Amino acid sequence: MMEIEILDAVRPHGGLSLIVLLLVIAEFTWLRFGERSGDSARNYDLRESAATGAILVGQLLMRSLTAFVLAPVYFRVAEHAIMRIEMSSALSWVALLLVVDLAYYWFHRLSHQVAWLWATHAVHHSSTRFNLSAAYRLGWTNLISLGWLFFLVPILIGFPPAAVAGMLSANLTYQIFLHTCVVGRLGPLEWVFNTPAHHRVHHAVNESCRDRNFGGVLIVFDRLFGTFAEAPHGETLRYGTVDTLAGYNPFAIAFSGWLRLIERARAARSFAGVLRVTLGRPR
Repeated sequence: MMEIEILDAVRPHGGLSLIVLLLVIAEFTWLRFGERSGDSARNYDLRESAATGAILVGQLLMRSLTAFVLAPVYFRVAEHAIMRIEMSSALSWVALLLVVDLAYYWFHRLSHQVAWLWATHAVHHSSTRFNLSAAYRLGWTNLISLGWLFFLVPILIGFPPAAVAGMLSANLTYQIFLHTCVVGRLGPLEWVFNTPAHHRVHHAVNESCRDRNFGGVLIVFDRLFGTFAEAPHGETLRYGTVDTLAGYNPFAIAFSGWLRLIERARAARSFAGVLRVTLGRPR
């Protein structure tokens, strides 16, 4: 029964999907007919958005499979938690938000710094246009890349697995709305919360923006660990990856990162060399 709670926590909800779809239409309409920005990265490339839609279908299928496989693992790990935390007060939920966001920060940061994790995460950064539709461009291989290991930490501390899954789902849902160029600066909120302005910096490939702003809901961990950056003055932000996953074929986008990693690993002359490639920085 508790495994079903985890599956329900990560299952997409129709109401949210409809809201996001309406916002995508509104954003597209504004950028196309209202703002008329000369910055192409702020507009929609319909072929790129169509590729994102195809990637989304595969990602939804893999998300359910991943949750089905991992739910028993999470509950088995919970049996060895150092304490039992009851989710019966607001303080326990605030603590869970902080712990999950910290786990997400390190998962996200290392996804940019470890080639094995980047092979999946690069899919999300492959979009050259920064808009709400790009939020759904997510890799299919999270189960293989092992990023889920980071979220065993809250469970080992003593938070219930279903609560952890629900908080992580809420964290990722919040991040959908960070993917827009339409929303400007949000004043004092930006000292604590991740905002579209902060996330635009994270997605940009400008030299001063790389490996910055890894937070989920909060930006405080970036400020604490020295990875925070404001948008560079006088520069147009460019999006994608340094070695952009070219084209509009969803399968090529989803797997080319792994193919490149395999090629590099095959060129290594020893087991130690393979480890250096897979656990080292992406090129």
